[in-house]
Amino acid sequence: MIDNMIDHRQLLEHYKQELRIVEARFRNLVTRNEDGIVVVSGDGRVRFLNPAAEALLGQTADSLPGLPFGFPLIPNTTAQFQINGLSQKMVEVRTTATEWDNEAAIMICLREVTAPQPVSVADDFLLEQQLHLQSAVLEAAANAIMITDRESKVVWVNPAFTRLTGYTLDEMRGQTPRLLRSNQHNQPFYKMLWDTILSGQVWQGEVVNKRKDGGLYVEEQTITPVLNEQGEVTHFISIKQDVTERKRREREQGAIIEIVTTLRAARTRAEMLTIIVDEVIALIGGTSAMFVFSSSETGEVELGRGEWASLTGEKLALGDIARRVAASGRFYVDNGLLDDLRRSFPGLFDLPAIACVPLIAHEQMIGALWLGRQTAFTEVEAGSFVAIADMSANALYRASLHEQTERRLHNLTALRVVEQATNSSFDLRVNLTIFLEQTTSQLGADAANVLLMSPNSPVLKYATGRGFLSPASQRGEVTLNNSLAGRVVLERRPISYPDLNLVQHLERERLWLKEGFAAYYGVPLVAKGEVKGVLEIFHRAPLKLDAERLDFLEALATQAAVAIDNAQLFESLQQSNLELALAYNATIEGWSRAMDLRDRETEGHTQRVTEVTVKLARSIGLGETDIVHIRRGALLHDMGKMGIPDSILFKPGPLTIEERDIMRRHTVYAYEMLSPIAYLRPALDIPYCHHERWDGQGYPRQLKGEQIPLAARLFAVADVWDALSSDRPYRQAWRQEQVHEYITRQTGKHFDPDVVKVFLRSASL
Repeated sequence: MIDNMIDHRQLLEHYKQELRIVEARFRNLVTRNEDGIVVVSGDGRVRFLNPAAEALLGQTADSLPGLPFGFPLIPNTTAQFQINGLSQKMVEVRTTATEWDNEAAIMICLREVTAPQPVSVADDFLLEQQLHLQSAVLEAAANAIMITDRESKVVWVNPAFTRLTGYTLDEMRGQTPRLLRSNQHNQPFYKMLWDTILSGQVWQGEVVNKRKDGGLYVEEQTITPVLNEQGEVTHFISIKQDVTERKRREREQGAIIEIVTTLRAARTRAEMLTIIVDEVIALIGGTSAMFVFSSSETGEVELGRGEWASLTGEKLALGDIARRVAASGRFYVDNGLLDDLRRSFPGLFDLPAIACVPLIAHEQMIGALWLGRQTAFTEVEAGSFVAIADMSANALYRASLHEQTERRLHNLTALRVVEQATNSSFDLRVNLTIFLEQTTSQLGADAANVLLMSPNSPVLKYATGRGFLSPASQRGEVTLNNSLAGRVVLERRPISYPDLNLVQHLERERLWLKEGFAAYYGVPLVAKGEVKGVLEIFHRAPLKLDAERLDFLEALATQAAVAIDNAQLFESLQQSNLELALAYNATIEGWSRAMDLRDRETEGHTQRVTEVTVKLARSIGLGETDIVHIRRGALLHDMGKMGIPDSILFKPGPLTIEERDIMRRHTVYAYEMLSPIAYLRPALDIPYCHHERWDGQGYPRQLKGEQIPLAARLFAVADVWDALSSDRPYRQAWRQEQVHEYITRQTGKHFDPDVVKVFLRSASL
């Protein structure tokens, strides 16, 4: 770099010396020139006269107030005028734009019309110097310059053009710009360009061209027509600026903004995956992409694109690359041929460049994004890939938690439906039909049936089914010694075959082939230690149930066994109700703890306000049935905050008006989330209304006085009491006297006066 600076300084000094020599010659020639030379500033003041001009005008520059003829100071103009004053000479006037003392000026050449026409040495010299200067400028220009004739044949290109395209002047001379075409523009595009410049107008725009090495680049191009004295186009000057990197950055920024926007609008994890994979291909550039669910050795391809689209749903042993990604948690790229993958999956990984980046959220790898293409990945592309992966990981993690919560809510609803059916009817067929409806819908299975143990023989008899195509699949008996259902009974445990192609020589195999089943799960229906039957579910594609769905399946099977065990229905139903209630409460408490864990500042808040609210409810004489719903509502009071963006929920400073409006929607979100669940509807008063105020200034519905549900009025006092009594990062906990004083002041404003009395009375005990 220092050597370059020295070279530039030496070159600059050389140019200065040459310029001084040229200036000396210029002054000598101007002084001796027979033509009059006048320099006039932009405001009309005469700045210079050579001796010939003084002789023609009869004055010096200092004594001449202005030009002695009416001539507009327009560059590149020629005309004849008569000089005002004593001489009355007729002169030919020619103007040229120039500079004088670093200011814009006009140089005027005066020649007597009647005088002979000597050759202007000054003009020739100036023209020579101007051409020399212009040539040097064009050669040194940073932007690429190309000059073509009217037939579009290249006359000249500068060194910057060679650096941009790879073509030298010798290679381009006589060629046309078609040599650079990339086939990215259609014929109407070029027709519009040519129509513009042939009409003498300047054309400006962006063009995607192709370098000598075949690589594409984006340039901003300005084409200016050159006109002769008759106004005809003779040449075109094209100035090009490489904007490839700028366009890439614009695409990257736009894609990231698009990803953020669309991810916020996406409602499911599947929608997010589609957005992420497609945007990775569009932004980074690739022929194939996929998202693989997390595993250090193997993983399920949840979504594939391009050549990897056929891998969707497949499990891949990704070998060394997957191990590296899982162990390092960093971007992995191999721009060479990946022999392991090519041997394992012939034809699918024949890409010269394959990149993989892990998706990590909360210190947990949830999956990996894979991208393949023909050209090597750059460091800039790797950075963009990692940025998308980080953003996607957090979004997918939140979506997974949300879907998990919704799924558990649906599962609880299904269990509740089965429970209600069992409680309301002793008709086994009706109960089993409802049971199978819930089983297939919640697990996404194509078909299911229930086989009952025969009391008199070691066989299973078909009871009822759902989703079968052939009537033959819905009748008959199944022996225990040669069937999967028999194995379930004999081993008294669930049996699963996510891929039935691995099972052979079973008596029902032919029926399953006709049905097109590919996956099987069998669960024993056990009541009081006795196997009452078997629940079988089938799917026409490979189906892998995770631990959560297997637990749900076993819960459903338990319900079915209870329904089958009619002899002990009453006792079994009581026990089932108790277990379900505990499960409901445990689940609700789990959700509550999960919400507290999101915000360490308020950890334990939910349990405390629940206890105080239940205590107040008992103090005013509410029954235990109502208290059950009040307790659930208190535990779920902030459930709606799952729908509030983290950027607002955990913002350290004050919220804007728009952010405050979004935050206030958490009560509506809680209502929308919990209201579809029948057994939680009686508990909605607190999640939905706990921010209403006695004076009607609360939200979301501005309820006033006794319009506010009693449970919400009780909870409001408990909520404020706990908030003021607890330490916060921005303040210490208030003393109880201060808290009670504040609650008293808010009587009739924020709180129900009667509830405040009960609270203060309870607090004094």
